[in-house]
Amino acid sequence: MREVSLRIESWPLREVFRISRAACTDITVVVVEISEGIFLGRGECRPYPRYGETPQGVAAEIEALIPLLKMGMERDELNTMLPPGAARNAIDCALWDLVAKRTGQSVWQLAGLPPPLPLTTAYTLSVDSPDNLAIAANKQAWRPLLKLKLAGSEDLERVAAVRANAPNARLIVDANEAWTMADYHRLAPELARLGVELLEQPFPSDADQCLANLPKPLPICADESCHASSSLNKLLGLYDTVNIKLDKTGGLTEALRMKALAEGLGFKVMVGCMVATSLAMAPAMLLAQGSTYVDIDGPLLLAKDRQPGLSYQGSQAYPPEAGLWG
Repeated sequence: MREVSLRIESWPLREVFRISRAACTDITVVVVEISEGIFLGRGECRPYPRYGETPQGVAAEIEALIPLLKMGMERDELNTMLPPGAARNAIDCALWDLVAKRTGQSVWQLAGLPPPLPLTTAYTLSVDSPDNLAIAANKQAWRPLLKLKLAGSEDLERVAAVRANAPNARLIVDANEAWTMADYHRLAPELARLGVELLEQPFPSDADQCLANLPKPLPICADESCHASSSLNKLLGLYDTVNIKLDKTGGLTEALRMKALAEGLGFKVMVGCMVATSLAMAPAMLLAQGSTYVDIDGPLLLAKDRQPGLSYQGSQAYPPEAGLWG
């Protein structure tokens, strides 16, 4: 018989993290642990209010499945019991980890993937004034890839400040659904001129059909409009790139399937994350192999990370050790 436990944890951030619709000084995650004798599998998720999730609600979803998990429920059955989302992600990743521990094989071996390699992750600059972003960009100018959060008003000034103070960094931007049509027509050509190579989710997810008829001076990436594999067909002709996150897909199992389908449909892939600890990033490291963009900087934004955690050397993230996950 398995043992199953879960807990809600709070982790402080290095500094305030702002996007177009919210700001936070700490993050809350839910951790699931599933054990069989001496073998322990762990998974972490970040409940996200934008998708109607709360830590308590996600914990309740997981608690409802504990009897089945104790009786031996595996990933294939899990995916019929819960919809895509944070709760399923935590359980799915814990089950992957448990099987890896029990069999003595790495998750990448179990999944039939090549050995994972170190990856260069984006480093995120949150919404701030142009003056403050100039200072932040100057401090991070040595990083190869910066991701700037936008909010509509003053966005051109924000991007110009970052570009001026980090002239050699590649730059992608994320509007988190904050733009209007007028913002797009005014800003998109200017972003292209400033060397921005990707614009993420300019419009609310229920308004993105307008992208079908808009000029695209730079590639557009879906995030809030993109969840599991079932999202992909409706994004054809609208977006060039999709941002796959484990907390949206409901775990590594569906994320791997979605990535293969997305690439088959001609999308480029970004593998992103919610801000969370290394336990949440570890499975994303496997998913991110070979992706066009990697954005798994969550632990770099925390005041402290889980130990053992992923190894980061600058913007280079290294595959997880077994003591962390997988």
